[in-house]
Amino acid sequence: MEKFEISVTYNDCNYHLEVRDYMHHEGEQCKYEVYSNGDFIGSFEPDHHKILHICKNPGLVNEEVLHLVADQLEKDHI
Repeated sequence: MEKFEISVTYNDCNYHLEVRDYMHHEGEQCKYEVYSNGDFIGSFEPDHHKILHICKNPGLVNEEVLHLVADQLEKDHI
């Protein structure tokens, strides 16, 4: 597992997030898990075109924040 940080801005609010990349993930676990201050806020799974889709969303942040995270991950880490 690799850990790194990313930041996204939504409605003038900055989100500094920790991403955990499970490079050798299995079908039961999503490839990317995202945390804010230690709280799990969502996870993503790439499709065969390397486009990320929300895998789990516990509803702690607006879903648009998760879409911004996915965009950032697709741009920088896939």
